[in-house]
Amino acid sequence: MSNTVVRSDNAPKAIGPYSSAMQVGANMLFVSGQIPVNPQTGDMPSDIKEQAKQSLTNLKALVEAGGFTMADVVKTTVFITDINDFAAVNEVYATFFAEPFPTRSCVAVKELPKAAKVEIECICVK
Repeated sequence: MSNTVVRSDNAPKAIGPYSSAMQVGANMLFVSGQIPVNPQTGDMPSDIKEQAKQSLTNLKALVEAGGFTMADVVKTTVFITDINDFAAVNEVYATFFAEPFPTRSCVAVKELPKAAKVEIECICVK
């Protein structure tokens, strides 16, 4: 089984010693946590809904760059810095996925890189 690094010009580059996404064999893709950085401008929106949308847009870009679709996502993990943003993030999240929805964990954390309010990672299987 071979591992292949997946990159996309439509997602920000990794900000540390890790790969943004890694394809494992022909049927699995692991996407690292995506914060809401616009890959073209380097800017980050301040609104939680816009941050969730940008994080998911970045995630989707990597999923598609690996030859997968959002329907192939079987597990996500959502990190938020304020549990009170849970409903707002859910509202945006629901626009990126259809039933059957992937499994998911959502965790409130103290801080995220670059002072982001949300970070989302996923696992895809074909």
